[in-house]
Amino acid sequence: MKRTSRIFILLASFALVVGVTAAEHSGFTRTEDVIYGRKFGTALTLDVFQPEKTNGHGIFFMVSGGFFSSHEGINANFYKPFLDRGYTVFAVVHGSQPKFTIPEITQDIHRAVRFVRHNAAKYGVDPNHFGITGASAGGHLSLTMGTQGVKGDAAAKDAIDRESSAMQAVACFFPPTDFLNYGQPGEDAVGVGILKDFKPAFGPRSDTAEERQKYGKEISPFYFITSNTPPTLIMHGDADKLVPIQQAEVFVKRAKESGVTARLAVKEGKQHGWANIGEDLTLFADWFDEHLRGLKH
Repeated sequence: MKRTSRIFILLASFALVVGVTAAEHSGFTRTEDVIYGRKFGTALTLDVFQPEKTNGHGIFFMVSGGFFSSHEGINANFYKPFLDRGYTVFAVVHGSQPKFTIPEITQDIHRAVRFVRHNAAKYGVDPNHFGITGASAGGHLSLTMGTQGVKGDAAAKDAIDRESSAMQAVACFFPPTDFLNYGQPGEDAVGVGILKDFKPAFGPRSDTAEERQKYGKEISPFYFITSNTPPTLIMHGDADKLVPIQQAEVFVKRAKESGVTARLAVKEGKQHGWANIGEDLTLFADWFDEHLRGLKH
């Protein structure tokens, strides 16, 4: 099997979040295919998981691997650590590559957050305290929202677009953070090099070296870190060859230098995903408890 196929299968299967065959647990209600927007005549959807005993806070889960997203990638059992703590989980499906590029996908996430914030009362969640999580491409989208969530357009005709897309806490797995310095200084991965197999997600702007230098900064969360970036936790395997741990290291270092509460949790010997990764969501739940609810464990 070609390397292209192997990597695509790796990330697409990770979007299924390690084991769709796991039995779904009880203690929550699931509302499927909630339409949060439309584009090119196609509905954009998310699933809502509401625990029986809610804590009044919401977590967005980015259903994304290799910037590919599908409803089949939603695994309720994977969200158990959040649901058990009373978090309402919004599993967001976005437009996928190769049809849509990273900037276009990012706009879907802004829309999803604004939609939920506009309907916060309906879902019983606090619109001022949202968390976001995901892995790999989903981690990148999580950090993108953490660094670039913005106020809505007060003049927008659609009331949803008047809402903010800002996050109040982020916790994610092995995200790309700087496509222009990928693994080492000066290593260009804007649809080339290590990430050449994912070029469709980057689109035609990745065709030339000169344009990649501009584009790479636009789509890399690293360049948008400010003192207003919310508390951020990244978990990353130190043997990851697809997304080098250096990507997490530089992000956390810059975040701390900017006065942001940030932490890197290293998984020794782990590559791009691991069999019991779902167990590590307990640490993420702790992070959200502390930074959304003001609780410490």
